[in-house]
Amino acid sequence: MTPELVTQVLEDTQTAPSVPATAAAPAPEGVEQAVVAVVGLGYVGLPTAIALRAAGARIIGIDTSEERLQEIRAGEAELLASEQEQLGSYLQDGGFSLTDRAEAIEAADLVLVCVPTPVDEARRPDPLALERACAAVVEHARAGQTFVLTSTSYVGATRRLLVEPLEQRGLRAGEEVFVAFAPERIDPGVGEHIQLNTPRVIGGVSESCRRQASSLLSHTCSELHPVSSPEGAEMVKLYENTFRALNIALSFEIAEACREHGLDPLEVTEAAASKPFGFMAHYPSAGVGGHCIGVDPHYLTFPLRERGRPASLVEEAMRKLAGRPGQIVQRAREMLGDEGRELEGSRVLVVGVSYKPGVADCREAPAIEIISLLRAEGATVEYHDPLLETVTVNGTPEAGVDPDPRRDRSGFGPEDYDLAIVATVHPGFDYGWLQRVPAVLDCTYRTPGGRRREVP
Repeated sequence: MTPELVTQVLEDTQTAPSVPATAAAPAPEGVEQAVVAVVGLGYVGLPTAIALRAAGARIIGIDTSEERLQEIRAGEAELLASEQEQLGSYLQDGGFSLTDRAEAIEAADLVLVCVPTPVDEARRPDPLALERACAAVVEHARAGQTFVLTSTSYVGATRRLLVEPLEQRGLRAGEEVFVAFAPERIDPGVGEHIQLNTPRVIGGVSESCRRQASSLLSHTCSELHPVSSPEGAEMVKLYENTFRALNIALSFEIAEACREHGLDPLEVTEAAASKPFGFMAHYPSAGVGGHCIGVDPHYLTFPLRERGRPASLVEEAMRKLAGRPGQIVQRAREMLGDEGRELEGSRVLVVGVSYKPGVADCREAPAIEIISLLRAEGATVEYHDPLLETVTVNGTPEAGVDPDPRRDRSGFGPEDYDLAIVATVHPGFDYGWLQRVPAVLDCTYRTPGGRRREVP
């Protein structure tokens, strides 16, 4: 424990001194009296902290990455424009502190754990960051605090990583402390899906835990939907994203079937979506990316397989998603072959490397894997993405290109590529130059361009 750090944070947030772990502390009566520590300031933690500050809570933002903290201070974090404006004012008003020191947890009434839960290269769950964050939370916990895990993880994570270690310190959930799981439902870059417009599921270890967490989390969403336990809420989150994964995998297969029959998969999908019940439209693409759909279902399937109860349908869908970039490369090979060319030696432009439109984030993006696979076969590959000046492929940072001759006077233009693979297009940008590319493989199924255009 570092008393000086806690004292500094407390002075910054203008609240009462922290309570030792041996003493019980009454919970704050309302969010305006609460100090909230948000552990992990990524695409979940930072917007959640902003929402709670907007409701009146004093925020301690904790992240182990000094680079991330500097990014937030500089106004460079990926946020909606409204959130960016709010954050700028909050960082100046003294009610939003940033630190990389876990000791600051001791100053908080509510502690939210919002760290990423990725998978490794073999697509096995990698909960190391979550385990370390929870261990730090437990180490600096004190009586009277409320702990809410929001990170998507396997069923039982809240109990194993928070409840049981806290009890070993003499802090029993529902008595000395309060513990719940409330998964995030954030859709980065989509303004109409902001947290405050979206219901949120919450499962407490006890009824008192649920009530205590709900009193503060209710300010981050349109409503709270309680379930009977943390395990129930953990399964809800896995079910939500597994549902999406299964249906996206199905959309890939339907698109392939449509191509075999000479049909437009978008026309077919939108016609099916006219049915007012029993159908939810999912659209084919270059693949799935980001932090959820291609990742979270593995936190369901891996523990089940270890128990000898494999979720075979889900596993097959995940294999379909994982194989999509390879399918795109195969289609590129076929298109070039129709022109008497090989992938080796061809010049290919990948258009859009972020994982979704309107978001400057290429983590888990299928376009990155597509670039790597193309290069492995000897193609010369460049990328264009107006939201990402540089990306890292196979550990090497590289800059994008601008093929629009109206902006780039280098003399190298769209017609100099053998093929453009359109993975992501961002709203508000002109892609008219695609018309000059000899051949376009349109993985969005929506973007016209090229003297010859095909879909996967």
